[in-house]
Amino acid sequence: MVDRKSLRLSATLLFVGVLLSFLAGIFHPERENANNHTAAFAEYASSGNWTAIHLGQFAGMMVIIAGLLVLYFALNVHSGMAGWVARFAAISAVVALALYGVLQAVDGVALKHADAWVNAPDAEKAVRFAGAESIRWLEWGVRSYQSFMLGLSFVLFATVIVWTARIPRPIGYLMGLSGLAYIVLGWVIGSEGFSATGRIPNLLGIILVLGWSIWLLIIAWRMKEAVEAPAG
Repeated sequence: MVDRKSLRLSATLLFVGVLLSFLAGIFHPERENANNHTAAFAEYASSGNWTAIHLGQFAGMMVIIAGLLVLYFALNVHSGMAGWVARFAAISAVVALALYGVLQAVDGVALKHADAWVNAPDAEKAVRFAGAESIRWLEWGVRSYQSFMLGLSFVLFATVIVWTARIPRPIGYLMGLSGLAYIVLGWVIGSEGFSATGRIPNLLGIILVLGWSIWLLIIAWRMKEAVEAPAG
């Protein structure tokens, strides 16, 4: 049986989290090529809202992960192999949030301060720029593994949805595809940084997450009674 109230809460949290992340991302400086560190770091240094933007992104991710954890309880799958898959999905979501917290501390705080190289004396600029690049490479690593874990969580939740059919399976298919997109993105970032290669999986992941989160929101709020899973 699907817990209708929990499903509504989950769907609402997921949609609000996606919306918060999107709104915060709109204000992120992106005029320069992110892999052109000289230009990108100078752009970041001139941003007066850098820390607030990343705090907003972290808030959005917290709400998304909260929605996934509530979804775990809403699906009410606690026995058998499907129950174990659901547990691992929830654990993966928590790990993804922890990594995202580290990511935003590195990107939203450490990198912003390291970008003081822009105004440093000429004799110190090379050393300070090298320090900023080291933080950037750390950001790549954390972002890569965070994308892996978020993608894995989506894939595992999608597996439970498709397996049990407690909510429409097409939502699970879309969620699974979004998870695969984030896993691919994690590989690209780990290999190439924020290169043009990552734009397609990143955009695809965003569109798919937006699609299944809206669909889930509609399904959850139109559901009048708890739905019993089909036999078999």
